Amino acid sequence: MSLPAVPADFKEDFKAASKFSEPLEAKVEPVGQYFLAHATRILQDRTWSEYEQIKEKKAREEASKQKKDDGDEFEDVTDPELLEHDPRDWKKCDLYAVLGLNKFRSRATRDQIDRAYRKQVLQFHPDKQGEKGGFQDGFFKIIQKAYEVLTDATKRRQFDSVDKAAEVPAPSKKSKYDFFEAWGPVFEAEGRFSVRQPVPKLGNTESSKQDVEEFYKFWNNFDSWRSFEFLDEDVPDDTSNRDHKRYIEKKNHSARRKRKTDDNKRLDALVKRAHSEDPRIKKFKQLEKEEKARKKWEREAGARQAAAEAKEKAEKEAAEKAKKEAEQKQKREKNKKSKEAKKSAKKKSKRTIRAAVKDTKYFGAEANASVIDSDVETLLSSLEFEPLVELGDNVKAAGDDAEKIKSLLLAAAKATGKSYDYFK
Repeated sequence: MSLPAVPADFKEDFKAASKFSEPLEAKVEPVGQYFLAHATRILQDRTWSEYEQIKEKKAREEASKQKKDDGDEFEDVTDPELLEHDPRDWKKCDLYAVLGLNKFRSRATRDQIDRAYRKQVLQFHPDKQGEKGGFQDGFFKIIQKAYEVLTDATKRRQFDSVDKAAEVPAPSKKSKYDFFEAWGPVFEAEGRFSVRQPVPKLGNTESSKQDVEEFYKFWNNFDSWRSFEFLDEDVPDDTSNRDHKRYIEKKNHSARRKRKTDDNKRLDALVKRAHSEDPRIKKFKQLEKEEKARKKWEREAGARQAAAEAKEKAEKEAAEKAKKEAEQKQKREKNKKSKEAKKSAKKKSKRTIRAAVKDTKYFGAEANASVIDSDVETLLSSLEFEPLVELGDNVKAAGDDAEKIKSLLLAAAKATGKSYDYFK
């Protein structure tokens, strides 16, 4: 892209607000229905008029084919019970069957519903009936109700929530059946109520363990939009009796909640039964069992060698343990003798100290004999082994010197940090 020439009145004092961004090269590809039509015409080497003629011809053929197929696409209503149904009790009718959409049901598109409705109107409109009878007048009202419900997204979901004709029963437990052929349609029918989409398929015998586990995990945590409002008792429009209106609303709410609870229990039991009968689950369990057996066999392959090594190791450990126990026993005996020697020395030192105090006639203060005996016993019980033995040896060495013995006891008493009545 080239820039235009600078204008003649351009002033040199002009200052740019900012710089141009770096140029980018981008590939532009024409798209859209008109380009597609143009490209098709060019590739087919057609003129514009020839292309338009071919396009119009195809459109007429498609419309003709669609019109022709409508007779086969939608079913004719021939059930006398449905044709004679009381229009006041229209909620008990199969609304899809009313419009001939039996094979489509919840999968029916808005276009199919519109075309099926037009077909029914042409066939059952009172003006078209002539003298055929009057029961179609009531059925025509049901057709109107069916179209009203199925073209309203909310009302249609409410009807689909209780559409018994779309239910696929689980296979009988007593019958013999192919698991995937029998249970596939069951889960497909139940899946239409799922909030989470898409719903995983049941799969086949070749499905991986992860896929099967994900499938049952989805159904064990199934989030259903099913609500059962369609079965509500009609709330009277008359507002004169508000208490009765509130009673009906409360009753409907309670009934919906109970149906929801029962349906959750039903689905839970259905999933558990399918899981217990699933041949893949049985196969995975068998494979796990075989894998455990294989690993056990591999562990036992060198069992004798491992046992011999373990025996040798055990014997070595036993010998070391016996040696260690013998050393510990010898050490305990030695400690025991040492303790007994200490105990004997302590007793001997205590006897020496007590005897020395008595021999000095309580340091000439026999009147305080009981106090001195109590302080001496307190002192002896406070001293550790070595200070006690040392005090005993010192007292013995002091002989009959009462003052020295007393000073030794007083020094020992101060070292303990305790308070004594006599040794102050």
